[in-house]
This record gives sequence, C-alpha cells and structure tokens, in this order.
Amino acid sequence: MKRLIGFMLCSLLAGTVQAAIKTQTVDYRSGDTVMKGYLAWDDAVKGKRPGVLVVHEWWGQNEYARHRARMLARLGYVALAVDMYGSGKTATHPRDAGAFSSAVMKRLPEAQKRFEAAMSVLKARDDVDPHKIAAIGYCFGGGVVLAMARRGVDLKGVVSFHGSLGAGAPAQKGKVKARVLVYNGAEDPFTKPEGIKAFKQEMKAAGVHFKFVNLPGARHSFTNPDADKYGKEFGLPLAYNKAADEKSWKGMKKFFKKIFR
Repeated sequence: MKRLIGFMLCSLLAGTVQAAIKTQTVDYRSGDTVMKGYLAWDDAVKGKRPGVLVVHEWWGQNEYARHRARMLARLGYVALAVDMYGSGKTATHPRDAGAFSSAVMKRLPEAQKRFEAAMSVLKARDDVDPHKIAAIGYCFGGGVVLAMARRGVDLKGVVSFHGSLGAGAPAQKGKVKARVLVYNGAEDPFTKPEGIKAFKQEMKAAGVHFKFVNLPGARHSFTNPDADKYGKEFGLPLAYNKAADEKSWKGMKKFFKKIFR
C-alpha cells in the first residue's frame, strides 16, 4: 500500500512539473509601428483553446499586465498582454501615462488597428480557437476594450476592470458583437453617477448584452496591489482592494465559461 501511495504521489508531482506556464515576448506590427507583446500559455493543455487579450493600465504593458496574462494561462487560456503605445513604451509618472493614453484614445481608428493587430497574433496560433477570442482591460485598458466592443470588433466578450466608461462614439444598435462585463469601484472618484447612468442607458439602447457591477468600498485601480504605492507617491485616489479584486476575477472566470462554452 505504501509503495502504491508513493507511486501515485510521484505521478501527481510529475504531472504538476510538466504543466508549466510558458511565456514569450513577441513583436508584431500595426502599420509602421512595432508593437511589443507578451504571450502566456500552459503547454500541458492540449488542442485549441480560447484566447484572451490583456490591455494594460495607463502605465503601459508592464509587469502587472504580464502577471494577469500568466494568471489567464493558468486557467487554460492563451493570453496576450498587448502593447497599445507601440515600441513597448511604459510610463513611471502620471504626466507621461496621461499623455500616452490620451494620444491613443483620441485616435480610436488607429487604436482599433493596434488592437486587431494583436488579435491577429492570437488567432494565428495553432493552439488558439480563432472563433473564441475575448479581451480584458484595466483602467485605460478597460476603456480600450469597451471602445473596441462599441466599434464592433469581433470578440466573444470584454471585461473592464476600473475602466473609463466614456464613449468616443456611442454603441449603435446591432453593431456590438461582444458581451460586456464591467467591474467598477463604487468609491472611484473618476466614475461619476451620471456617467454610470449614461453608460447603462447607452448599452440598453444599443441592445448590448451587458452587466455592470459596482463593488462597495473599492476605489480606482482596486485590482492592482501597487495601487497604494502609486496613490501615495503621486497623490492620486488609488487603492488596492483585495475583496474587490478577488470578486471581480471570480466573476470574470464565470463570464468566460459562459461565453466560451
């Protein structure tokens, strides 16, 4: 019996070791601009699986976005942390982050080209089902994925975490293909009640299948453990909220199971 138990434990441990998360940096182009992406996947998962794009906060495609890509890989997806700024640019000061993010959001047709260039990288992989692609975004990235849904990009679903709700152009009835899930901090001073009301009215008018979740006690950037540090350093109303982070991630997992089944 002891020998049998030992064999079973060794087999289990061997399987755990083999189920490694693989990562790879990838260069791709949008027009003349080289974009720097970061792929993550579990090489123990066999066959085609859904792909998920991860759109970064206004700081750029940094370690936080890559961390989320690896978390998605552990759930069995192929994840690509995209580069919306080009050349892998990142910011360490709100002044630069604001300039980078504003430049992208003011040129949504160009932003869509960059987003779809990243999506093409995922779809081209042998281990990705090209008909099952979703996107998640944080802060600036949340606004980006909502904008892409509004513009009719062919996605199964998008999830916005503490993202901007404003629209460059409102969603049009029949144009939005993606299901929409929004997690917002109820104490986020960047999101006003009138903005939430307008967003909900817009989604309903356009016939979008959406869900809006206001998380009690959560402020802006509630998913990022570095939010407290950034908030203190730059005097910004940012704060990590473990309960809101975990609840929103759990909700995202359920959402993906529903849209990908």
